[in-house]
Amino acid sequence: MGMTDAFPGQELTRHMGELKRGPSRWNVYLEFQPDADLQAVRGRMHFVGDGGHKTTGWVFLERQEKDILERFGEFSAVELVQFVEAIPG
Repeated sequence: MGMTDAFPGQELTRHMGELKRGPSRWNVYLEFQPDADLQAVRGRMHFVGDGGHKTTGWVFLERQEKDILERFGEFSAVELVQFVEAIPG
């Protein structure tokens, strides 16, 4: 599956790169959702590839989108693979 493969809500995401492990390849997207009540932004990851689409829960809650991007950047490729492998499906 390539970057051009659409999934519901993709317009709310930012493509963060490709994750590879052996023959598996996943395009990684970060979704942002403002929360006006908390005056914050939520974030979750989408992994698209290997014939499927996996999504984490809302694992980020930060004051601004740029803070989520910074936190995402702290994850190693190994940790991202662990996210993918932990999501059922």
